[in-house]
Amino acid sequence: MFSMMRHRVLARGAGKVWGRRTGFSVVLILILLAGCAARPGPEALDPVAERPEGNGSVTVLTATNRALTTDRPQTYGDGRGTLSYERFTMQVVTTDSAGKAGVSAIPHPENPSRDFVTTDRRELDEALFMQSVDRVRKADGTIVVFVHGYNTSYPEAVFRLAQLGADSDAFDLPILFSWPSMADFRGYVADRDSTTYARDDLVHLLTLLSRSRSKERISVIGHSLGGWLVMEALRQLRLEGRDDVIARLQVGLAAPDIDIDVFRKQAAVVGPLTPPLGVLVSADDRALALSSRLTGGKPRLGLARADDPLIQEIARQNGVLILDVSNLPATDGMKHDRFVVLAARYSAAAAKDGSVGGIRQAGVYILDATGRILSAPFAGTARILAGSP
Repeated sequence: MFSMMRHRVLARGAGKVWGRRTGFSVVLILILLAGCAARPGPEALDPVAERPEGNGSVTVLTATNRALTTDRPQTYGDGRGTLSYERFTMQVVTTDSAGKAGVSAIPHPENPSRDFVTTDRRELDEALFMQSVDRVRKADGTIVVFVHGYNTSYPEAVFRLAQLGADSDAFDLPILFSWPSMADFRGYVADRDSTTYARDDLVHLLTLLSRSRSKERISVIGHSLGGWLVMEALRQLRLEGRDDVIARLQVGLAAPDIDIDVFRKQAAVVGPLTPPLGVLVSADDRALALSSRLTGGKPRLGLARADDPLIQEIARQNGVLILDVSNLPATDGMKHDRFVVLAARYSAAAAKDGSVGGIRQAGVYILDATGRILSAPFAGTARILAGSP
């Protein structure tokens, strides 16, 4: 799965897979894209000495099986470790023209660390983590678990989730599950292995959260390669007979980097979900096009077209809600992050129009540039990505 902020995707390997001319062109484009934005370093997660006057704050809980680095400042790196927990308070430092904090108006969507500062950071054991879940969550609020993708560092993932939390009022309690990505565009194969390593820990986290005092559903969002990890966790829960945990979940996959045949097998084991499993697809996703080439031309689920009979069959047979978001704008050059725009626009629309999101219906739908459905009622996936049940 490709990084949510810069998407410096596999440039060195590209020329080996394609012909020299095509490979060189892609490598050049990716190098240029890689230079467009800098990723936040570990120091960005250190609390600032003086809290800025502000525009509101966001609390982010994290669960990660990354190992701590020996560098200074110390952070969770690409090593594989055991589950650890933290709680962050992130202060919004920018506003829109109306003075309201929000990602849709933030001028640095590819690097949210320029729009937030860390004002508090605390290590937690598992008991304190669950106490934080119950304390921070509002009485009727939604727990949202976000699973990031390929080429993503721990600081990046924390700031991106803070960005989503600031943009959507429905993200009552954002929780990051961060697996040990190398945070390097050359590490695609290693990252795929790391998602397999992380599967049991994600299952443990979801099981743990299902025991919280909240009676609301737990929304789970998997972006790109994180979508594969989410599906594997669901599959494992079903095989273990943990139907009680699955019944608490509401699942959305954003630009999933999953082989379509593999997804069909996963979905057959998991079975239909209530509400339906939501999938965001876009046929012009450049990151997934590269992933497809690197996997021998195997089609990726997130790259599907709404008019593809195979995709329509998957939606029908497995009770899946598939939304084509190709018409939505993207904030990155790889067109791999449209879920951020969808979450922001749906959240804003829901506040104005109570009729949006009342229908949960499997099928294949196309959204227009505003995030509204073109051919059928719009609900499930956007609601999941906006963080509301």
